[in-house]
Amino acid sequence: MIDTVFLTDYAWPDDSVEREIVESAGMRLVSGPAAPLPASGIEALAREHLPSAILTCWAPVSAETIAASARLKIVARLGVGLDNIAVDAATARGIFVTNVPDYCVDEVSDHAVGFALAWTRGLMIFDREVHAGRWSPADARLRRLGALTCGLVGFGRIARATAHKLGAFGCRLLTHDPFLREPVPGVQAVALDELLANSDIVIVHAPLTDGTRHLINRERIAKMRRGSLLINVSRGGIVDTDAVIEALQSGQLSAAGLDVLDSEPRVPDELLRQRGAMLTPHVAFSSDASLLELRRRATEEVVRVLRGEAPRNPCNSPAA
Repeated sequence: MIDTVFLTDYAWPDDSVEREIVESAGMRLVSGPAAPLPASGIEALAREHLPSAILTCWAPVSAETIAASARLKIVARLGVGLDNIAVDAATARGIFVTNVPDYCVDEVSDHAVGFALAWTRGLMIFDREVHAGRWSPADARLRRLGALTCGLVGFGRIARATAHKLGAFGCRLLTHDPFLREPVPGVQAVALDELLANSDIVIVHAPLTDGTRHLINRERIAKMRRGSLLINVSRGGIVDTDAVIEALQSGQLSAAGLDVLDSEPRVPDELLRQRGAMLTPHVAFSSDASLLELRRRATEEVVRVLRGEAPRNPCNSPAA
C-alpha cells in the first residue's frame, strides 16, 4: 500500500517542493487548503485520507486528528514551535513529532535587530511622516544602538544569533533563560525582573508553553524602563497584546516591534492606531533561502521515517 502524506496547510504559493520529494519517494501527497482549517476540518481530512504522515505549518493537529489514522507514524512541523500539535497524544500512540529547529536562525535574528534599528533610527515613523507630507528633522529623538542595554528573554539558537549581532553594535547584553546552565561570554544572565528593569530594549525569544503564555503581561511591562522598546519575534501568546496597547497609550512603552500577536491574524484596531506599533505579519522566519530549506528538510524527515529510518530532529520519545 502506498503511503499517504497529508500536508495540512502552507504559507507559500504552492506545494511543489513537498510534492516533488514525496512523489519521488514513491509516496502520495494530499494537500489541504493553503490557509489552515480549524481542528475539525483537519480531523475530517485525516479520517478521509488515513495518512501515514502529517506535514503541518499552522493548522492545529489535535489528539482527534492523530487518532484518526491507524497508519500514522510521524507529524512533522514545517517550523520550530510545536504549540499547534498535540505532542502528548502522538507520543502515547508511538508517533514521532519532528520540527526543523534551525532553518531560520539568521532571518529571525535579523528581524529582531531590524526592529531595534527601526526604533533607534526612527525609520518607520519618519517614513510615515515624510509620506504624509511632513519634513521635520527637528522632531528627531533618536538613539545610538550601541549605547543601549538589550535584554533577551530566552537564550536558544536564535537569541544567541541576535546577541552576536547586537554585540557587534556594542550593546550591553542581558538574558533570562531558566535552562541556561553555563555562562556566555559578553552576555549577563539575570532574573527576569532585573532584565526588564535594566533594559532599553526587551526581545522575546522564548518558546510558547503553558509556563510562558502571557509571560509579558501588565505587571511585567510595568517593570520595564519607561519609554523602552518591546520586540516579539517568537510566539504571539507570550505577550499580552492588550497590555502592550495600554503601555503604548501611557508611554510606558515608546514602541513595540511585533511580528506575532496572540490574536493573529486579527489585529486589534486600537493597536493599529498606536504610533509606536511596528507590525509585521508573522514573517520573521521567511526568506527565499529559509523557506526552501524548511520545506525540503521537513518533507525529507517524513520520507525518512516512513522508510523505517530514525528522524534527525525528533521532538518526543514515542511509546513503543
